[in-house]
Amino acid sequence: MRKLICASLIAASLFGSTSCENWLDVNTNPNGPDQVVDPHLYLAPIMSEVALGIQFDARYLGMYVNNWHSTTAGYAWDIHGYNTASDNGGQIWRSTYYTSGVNLRDMIAKAEEQKKWDIVGVGYAIQAFNWQITTDYHGEIIMTQAFDPSRAAFDYDKQDVVYAEVKRLSELSLQYFAKAKAEPHANSRLAETDLMYAGDVAKWEKFVYGLLAINAHHLSNKSTYDPAKVIEYVDKSFAGNADNAMVRFTGAVSTDANFFGPMRGNLTNSTLSLRQSDFIVSLLDGTNAKLTDPTLVGQDPVTAFAGQHLKDPRLPVMLAPAPDGQYRGLGYNGLTATYTDANQRPLNLWGTTSDVTNTSATGKYLFQNATSFPLMTYSQLQFIKAEAEFIRNNYVGNTAALTAYKNGVEKHMDFVKTFTPAAEATTFDARRAKYLASTVMMPTDPAQLTLQHIMLQKYIAQWGWGFIEQWSDLRRYHYTATFENGKVANNTYETGTSTDPVKRVFTQYLLPTEANPTRAFANGGPAYRVRPRYNSEYVWNVEALRQIGGLDPAYQTYEMWFTKPE
Repeated sequence: MRKLICASLIAASLFGSTSCENWLDVNTNPNGPDQVVDPHLYLAPIMSEVALGIQFDARYLGMYVNNWHSTTAGYAWDIHGYNTASDNGGQIWRSTYYTSGVNLRDMIAKAEEQKKWDIVGVGYAIQAFNWQITTDYHGEIIMTQAFDPSRAAFDYDKQDVVYAEVKRLSELSLQYFAKAKAEPHANSRLAETDLMYAGDVAKWEKFVYGLLAINAHHLSNKSTYDPAKVIEYVDKSFAGNADNAMVRFTGAVSTDANFFGPMRGNLTNSTLSLRQSDFIVSLLDGTNAKLTDPTLVGQDPVTAFAGQHLKDPRLPVMLAPAPDGQYRGLGYNGLTATYTDANQRPLNLWGTTSDVTNTSATGKYLFQNATSFPLMTYSQLQFIKAEAEFIRNNYVGNTAALTAYKNGVEKHMDFVKTFTPAAEATTFDARRAKYLASTVMMPTDPAQLTLQHIMLQKYIAQWGWGFIEQWSDLRRYHYTATFENGKVANNTYETGTSTDPVKRVFTQYLLPTEANPTRAFANGGPAYRVRPRYNSEYVWNVEALRQIGGLDPAYQTYEMWFTKPE
């Protein structure tokens, strides 16, 4: 949790020519800095590390939530286990407590001293976001005592305490944004290092309202859940894709390239080789029972798919085909066991055949070197609104829910089209027109809208980036809950075969034991949390971990507070 002044300034050097060494000359104390740099210089490295923390850990969380799977059967995270005595899955923890940590607090304090209220507001917004994703990922976390320099051990806070603090910090952020408008600083320099909104305070305000919506919506299983408040927050948030929270990467060199791009080589290497899941393929190729329309069979404009169901226009942009041109994915059984014919094996997420790094690959969709990484999008929030409206109307669709649902689908298609090669744009548009005209995919009668429509389309819209929110959705419905005849049933996980996969809220979503009955879950059940970072908590803070059950081999299967009814 020490101050990473040099690291901050190295990143800030992208915006100026002064060296880190020269900046450090401001310190007369050789054992620590006695001055803090201008607040805006902290911001870029902190923001990039928020995105990188999620991306680092998504390699593993992506297996829990069925975005992708390892080419090797029995990989620990694929069966809802974890790597023992390892920091795998611990980067969000590191980002929250170390990379942001005291640096973020210093930024806020210095900005307050200089009356740069816009930077103060951004600081509180980032702190609130960090707490939200960290507790949604790990459960109980260290918050109250986190940055107390007098302590060598730190107690964990319960999730309800953290959720309340996220709300408080978000509201505080909004207060400072209002103050920034009333008392603008002549030269806050926020725009110089703001990697998301280039200093646009109005967009930051919308981001905070989106965070408030997420925070409130996660409590949908509780008696205190207020769908009207969630809807209010969403309506004050993003108005379209132009408001999407995207952390940009230049891709000029490895240190400033998208973590998911081929230059970094983090998705396919000798120890971890990932391929898209068969679940996401089913959602986009017309084989999922809830996203299929018999009238669309034989309607695909591409000859290679003649006789098949119309493909979602997003399919070839987001996913990679096999060498034979067809789209397939992996389940829990590995690559070679699933596809004995090499010509049928799906390519990696960069669209190449290699199981090792291919730094010369161009990549596709969110897996390119210079692609920005989303933290929150308009489509995501519209699906939250659709679900909140659906719940408010006693799990029956209404006009508002249907409108939000359609907004979510259509604007995500707009988002994906920005990644479409020019030569494929005509095909994208042809598929899109047929897809959106389908009353199965896009009901015209609000009563025909189902919970499956909303949650499956939200899953698609978050694939490849919204891992924590996807997991929050899956856990709120305990993976295997069903929706039938206007009711959510079996919303408590029992066994992997306790419900009909076709009736599930996440239709045909399978857990490891269902995909292969001879394989068992690690420690007996599905994962609900990721263990705290090994190299800090399990080495230096063991007694505090003991108090929350963190030494139990099955700890990652402990249910979260936010998913439990009250």
